[in-house]
Amino acid sequence: MKQLWSDLRISLMAAMALALILCGVYPLAVWVLGQSLFPARANGSLIVRGDKIVGSVLLSQGFSGAEYFHPRPSMAGRGYDAASSGGSNLGPLSKKLADDVRSRAAAYRAENSLSQGTPVPVDAVTASASGLDPHITLENAFFQAPRVAGARNLSISAVRRMIIACAESRRLRILGEPRVNVLLLNLALDDLKK
Repeated sequence: MKQLWSDLRISLMAAMALALILCGVYPLAVWVLGQSLFPARANGSLIVRGDKIVGSVLLSQGFSGAEYFHPRPSMAGRGYDAASSGGSNLGPLSKKLADDVRSRAAAYRAENSLSQGTPVPVDAVTASASGLDPHITLENAFFQAPRVAGARNLSISAVRRMIIACAESRRLRILGEPRVNVLLLNLALDDLKK
């Protein structure tokens, strides 16, 4: 019985020490390091214009006007809801997914004045795993360029140059595809208008 109490006391002390370290000291150390070394990133990479937060570089938000580039579709909550991030979990054999992609492709073609047979970029009709991916492929951006240029009274070549200026390359030069952050691109176009 004496051994049992001794083992129980040791176990409780170990659990309390680990709780203190893992639930107090470690998170505090990570927070202090984040705030001191990467304050903008640690606070959400927010974009501020004047005294107003207009978005985050890390999260997609919906743009619906013809003068704006549109992001990937979102399945997060009711769309672009960071509080309920997540995909649809629909598999490649899902009839609902196939129907959604078909209707999104038709809407994308109509919105961007593309012919019925024009292949649509996959990121224009499918949501990312989080539903909040802030990037679109360059191909998707170039398909949207004529619509945006027309709505903003700009030349298509000026809008294409802006896409290229805002483009991000592959990570580590091998991972992913060249892409553009939709929020940053739309803000750059708004600044160009001013």
